[in-house]
Amino acid sequence: MASIQAAKRALRAQLKQRLASLSDLEKLQQSQAVTRKLLSHHRYQSAQRIAVFLNMPDEIQTGDIIRDIFNQGKACFIPRYRPRSTHMDMVRLNSFEEINLLPVTTWNISQPGEEDSREEALTTGGLDLVLVPGLGFDRKGHRLGRGKGYYDTFLERYSHHLSGRPYTIALTFQEQICDSIPVTEHDFEIDEVICAGDLETLKK
Repeated sequence: MASIQAAKRALRAQLKQRLASLSDLEKLQQSQAVTRKLLSHHRYQSAQRIAVFLNMPDEIQTGDIIRDIFNQGKACFIPRYRPRSTHMDMVRLNSFEEINLLPVTTWNISQPGEEDSREEALTTGGLDLVLVPGLGFDRKGHRLGRGKGYYDTFLERYSHHLSGRPYTIALTFQEQICDSIPVTEHDFEIDEVICAGDLETLKK
């Protein structure tokens, strides 16, 4: 286990360097390509309840995806991370414009405050699709997150509360695709990875 954690730390450092070398234009162009692939995907088109992350600067930009979710009349859920824990809820976003009004955490992530009472996905019927961020992914659907375990814990909780699990699609830059990702038994596998460029959609 200790050797896996060390391998994860080393790979995280390498991936952060790769992402830091990407220009704003490259990130925009890859984000647009990933968005086009996702919006034409049958899983996205048939989903009515979708969880999507509000991207950080080194992640695929999700603004156009969120805008489309609302334009299509689908329900949009975003993460609310609880600090100093591994707990994350998916809470409903009421409009695209609301994003700019959300408070920003110390990690520089916009999310509704704890006192902001909102519909939670797990208690109101679950999710059809979860769009997942991360630092690295491989062709087997293995994911390297940022080390907090929020998505692993959420999906484990989901399977206890509701039967089955929502379909998961990772959105990623080409530079985040790895030959292999070191994993433990607690790391969930992504159903599908969508990235830009020549690489096709990767399925397990």
